[in-house]
Amino acid sequence: MAAPRPALTRSELAGALHAQAARYWDKHPFHVRLHAGGCGPGEIRSWVANRWYYQRHLSQKNAAIIAACPHPEIRLRWLDRIAFQDDGGLADWLALGDAVGLSEEEILDERHVLRGTRFAVDAYVAFCRTRPWLEGAAAALTELFSPRHMADRVQAWRAHYDWIKPDGMAYFDNRIPVVRSDSSFTLDIVLTYARTREEQEASVAALAYKCDVLNAILDAVDYSGGLPS
Repeated sequence: MAAPRPALTRSELAGALHAQAARYWDKHPFHVRLHAGGCGPGEIRSWVANRWYYQRHLSQKNAAIIAACPHPEIRLRWLDRIAFQDDGGLADWLALGDAVGLSEEEILDERHVLRGTRFAVDAYVAFCRTRPWLEGAAAALTELFSPRHMADRVQAWRAHYDWIKPDGMAYFDNRIPVVRSDSSFTLDIVLTYARTREEQEASVAALAYKCDVLNAILDAVDYSGGLPS
């Protein structure tokens, strides 16, 4: 019988997780075009409407992680994510919709949500419900890469899309400092509780999977060509 492979050190595992930045959706052609000022109003509205479907499922996937997590101190801290989203985050996203010219009704009834977005987001929630809690936590580590990307988005939108109402940026302005704190906490969880090589590799794979989920959403939005302007 072959000897079990040695576990990675904390620094090696951290490096493997950070390396998944190469798969993050900031490199997707749609986001590259969006940040360069190359998207029309219909494309931006489609992105906002489809991202709503992701936003409104975040509390459900976070609740699934908490339900499976055996550590009370982690459950208590993870609850902050649900509180952020349900006590302001979703309202801020609706304000973003208004800022780009979407009515609250058309966001809430999800008439613009594409099937590719539904498949990707529903699969992500199912992943967090059925996989070990640590893999669900590791999948959330896209937050390692998101603060800079969100800051770049706000700057790009203000520079290139002056038709978007400024108060629509509240979600990003509020989320950036929170996600910086969350990412440090989540990274420490994974580095601490992924003790075997198998757990470590599953955690890296979970983060890679989450990057694929985000890119699948953009594939759908990009292929659709956006909403009528």
